[in-house]
This record gives sequence, C-alpha cells and structure tokens, in this order.
Amino acid sequence: MATRKRTPSAATSTDPVTEYAREVVAGTRIAGPHVRAQCARHLADLEHGAARGLVWDLDAALKAIGFYKDILRLNGGDFEDQPFLLLPWQKFVVGSIYGWKTDDGYRRFRVAYVETAKGSGKSPLAAGFGMKGLVADGEARAEVYAAATKKDQAMILFRDAVAMHDQSPELKKRLTKSGVGEKAWNLAYLQTGSFFRPISSDDGQSGPRPHVALIDEYHEHKTSTVLEMMRAGTKSRRQALIFIITNSGASRKSPCWNQHEYATKVASGELENDAFFAYVCALDEDDDPFESEECWPKANPSLQDANLPGYKYIREQVTEARGMPSKEAIVRRLNFCQWTDAESPWISHEVWKSAKLEYDVESLRGRRAVGALDLSSTTDLTGMVFLVEPVEEGEPWKLVPFAWLPDADLERRAQQDMVPYVEWVAEGLLHTTPGRAISKRVILQKLSAMCDFFEIIAMGYDRWRIEDLLQMAADDGISLPSMEPFGQGYKDMSPALETFETMLLNGEIAHNGHKVLTMCAGNAVTDQDGAGNRKLDKEKATGRIDVMVAAVMAAGLINATAQEAKSFWE
Repeated sequence: MATRKRTPSAATSTDPVTEYAREVVAGTRIAGPHVRAQCARHLADLEHGAARGLVWDLDAALKAIGFYKDILRLNGGDFEDQPFLLLPWQKFVVGSIYGWKTDDGYRRFRVAYVETAKGSGKSPLAAGFGMKGLVADGEARAEVYAAATKKDQAMILFRDAVAMHDQSPELKKRLTKSGVGEKAWNLAYLQTGSFFRPISSDDGQSGPRPHVALIDEYHEHKTSTVLEMMRAGTKSRRQALIFIITNSGASRKSPCWNQHEYATKVASGELENDAFFAYVCALDEDDDPFESEECWPKANPSLQDANLPGYKYIREQVTEARGMPSKEAIVRRLNFCQWTDAESPWISHEVWKSAKLEYDVESLRGRRAVGALDLSSTTDLTGMVFLVEPVEEGEPWKLVPFAWLPDADLERRAQQDMVPYVEWVAEGLLHTTPGRAISKRVILQKLSAMCDFFEIIAMGYDRWRIEDLLQMAADDGISLPSMEPFGQGYKDMSPALETFETMLLNGEIAHNGHKVLTMCAGNAVTDQDGAGNRKLDKEKATGRIDVMVAAVMAAGLINATAQEAKSFWE
C-alpha cells in the first residue's frame, strides 16, 4: 500500500480514492450496495492485489485528478468557465482507473462501467477521459471516440469535449478544431498525430483502433454493436480504455442490462475480472425513494457534495410522479437508478408491491371464482388465472395464477428472455408440458382439476386458440364451467382494464407475490385508441405478459357475471 502523507488541510486526503472507499465501507458516506462492493474491492486489492500483479500508483491517480482541475473547464449555467473540480465519487472513478496498474506498468482497467442517476455529471466526466486520452496519456496516434448508435447521440458527449476545448487556454493552444460551433466534428492533436471525434454504427466506418472509446447512454442502445466494434479495435493498444456511462434502463433484455449485471458481479467478487471497473449506483432492496429522501444519494452520488441535480429538482419530480402514475417509472429509473420492466409500465412497482398479501391457495378451496385462460399457440407462455371471491367483509379478491411453457429448450429460452424459468420450475411456480409446443391436453387437465377445487362461475378465453381444447373436452367427456369468449381488442379489454385497475388501487385485489405473475405485471404496457380505450399490448411489452392478460380477462368477468356471482354481503 502506498505511504500516506499529511497535508496542511485536515479535510483533504493525500489519497482521495482510498479515503472515499474507506468512508463508504465504514458507512460514514452514503452509498448503495454495488458502490459499497466496489469500494471494498479497492481496499481488498490494496491488501492482496500484489499477488495478482496489481500495483496502486497514487501519483498517477493524483496526476489524473489534477488534470481535470488544472486543464479542463466546465460549461453551462453557473458552471460556465469554472475549473473542473472533481467531486469525491468522481475522484474515486478517475483515480481508480488511472491509479491502478499491472506490474508491466500499464493501466489495469480496460473497461469501465458507470451507472448513476441523471444529472450526476457523467457526461463531462467522460469527456474529460477523452481529453486526457488525447493529450496527456503518452499514446502516439491516439484515436479517441465518442461512440453511439446514431451520430446525433454521439455528438452530445462530443459537444462537451468541444466546449472544454473552447474554454481551456491550454487545450486551445495544443488542439486544432475542425468545424465551427455545433458543426465541429474533430479535435486534432497534431503533435502526436491523435484525434478525438464522434462515431456511430450507422456511419458505415470500419477499423477504428480506439485508445479511448466513450459510450454514452448505453441503456438506449438496442444492440451491442457499438461496444463490440470499439472492443475489437483495442487489440493493438496496450492500455486502451472503453468508458461506458448510462442511466438505468427500461429493459432487462438490453445489452445495457447485461453490462449492469456483469458489473455488479465483478464488483461483489462473484466474478473475477481485474481489467473491469464498475461504479454502479443503486438503492438497497428495502429503500423507497418516494417515502424517504435519505436514500437519494445512493443513486445520486453528487448530492452529498454538490447540489447536482439538486434536492429541489428531485422533490419536484417525485411530487409530479405521485399525482401522475404514468411518470413514476420514468422518475424511478432516471432519478433513482431503479431498472423498470417497461418504459411506461401499466402497473407501477409501488402499486403492485402494496397489493401483496400472504395467503395459502389451499385455504381457498371450495370458494367461488371467476377465471380466464390465455392459451399460447406453440412456444409462448400460457397463463390461467382465477380471481377468488372474498367471504369476509373487507377481504380482497385473491389472484391464483398458473403458467406453462414447453419443456424443450427451456434453458435456452431462459437465457434468451433473461428470466430464471428453470429455477421457477424447481420452485413449482412455472409448469412445463412435454415437447416443443404447449400441450393443450395438459392445460385441459389442469382446468378440469380446478373445477373440482373451486366453484367456477365463469371462465373467459381468447377465442383465437381455444377450439382444439374445447373439442378435446367434448371428446373426453370433460365437463367445463361456463366458457365465455373474451375479445382481445379495445371493446372488451378496456372495461376489463378499468375494473382491474380500480380494484387494485382500492385494495380489492391481492396477489401472493407469485414470481411469474409479478414478471408479467412489470412487463405489461397498454395501447390506446383515439377514443381513449385501452388494451394490453404484447408487441410493446418488454417481456411476456400472458399471465397478466388472463388476470385482466378474469377481472372483466366479475362485472359480466355480476347477477350470477353476487357478493357475499348481498
């Protein structure tokens, strides 16, 4: 470990990187679980890293931090033309990446992933990495890129770099800018034959050999093409750096989610990769940012040391989201690093969580229920859901869901959907049918068994796929409850959605945390016609929603069968 020296100011550490890590691990500085893990990793590497060829170069860390203060300038509003004084979390990121080396003298970290809430200062931080890679990294013919899928997106981060050039006397002396104002497209350091420019996958360019590649807003990338293009080009560079910055995303099927998951596992030590740096902001599992402000700095690390983006702004966002449920998912994702299952999910995480109630399905035997079946054609998820009528005043209707997938290629499908289907089968939450397509006979047998378990008043179904099942029942002499066709268009689904929403918000529906149903609830999004009618939209959903479709159909039958299935108090 490097020797620490005293400084004149008690508030200033000679090793701000290690000081930050110690404060986070000790709990004197607020941080989320993944940042705590990365800080613990730093401290452990100081103690044991030498055995793996890791070297902590404090002078290199301090020099990089000093580059921001001495050379770079901020821009915009109150920060226009101000020196770039790194905040403690930014010093940890910059110092870690430049301070950690391998025993050959080159940088240890070749990929860095930084995920924080919006407005934390990620973009100028990344632009600074680009500038240092361009002029102060000792790399001949360095290629530095602001990379994105679209040129307009790549230009956002590049404009931060151009503004730094325009306001820094040192950079203006050394760099040659091509283009004027918003049209600037290249910064050249002629002394070393180096350049910094935006690049995108739609440019049709091939063969970039980046020394530093900055990838902005990775959660917006639909594929990993840009990242893989940059990674492939670093093969000939001894200490190339891929620096990824992002907000949290709205899809667990995205390349960004893959990086997020990988980063958290590396930080925690579950996976070992000495060349990967992770700074992933997140709340702890029990934190609710809508209930307490104390957890806000876990997602917004700048809040503890500067008013960025500021408590006032976040309070305004939370207040609006409370009165506008459609905005809640966006606020949670952008301001609190909470990954959502859809851009604008139909049911908010908070509402769904509040409807959870512990109950044993066996205790509901013999009660009256309405049900619905969303039968898949071949390989999709099949959902069957029952809404069980209460027997005591104030008791909610209880959801009892069932779900099936074909058992062939289940592991491959789990990897493709990034959903733990195999584990859910082992837990008894997901059922499988033999072969590569859903067996309607297995579904029919379960429906028949549930007729003995509940007093089923009515059973809704999507008429598109039901004929084979009904014919099987007739051929086998299986008695079914009153089967009600249920349209999937706006006419039938819109009132059913309203019924389900109203009951859910009024505490009249409860679920027992069934994981497949919860997944479908999180994935569900709605589509709306010109008259304001809504339906669940499988095309827009970020994942499977079939079990929730069945739940909504069942709710729609409550009103449709009101005369027959009277409430208990009547």
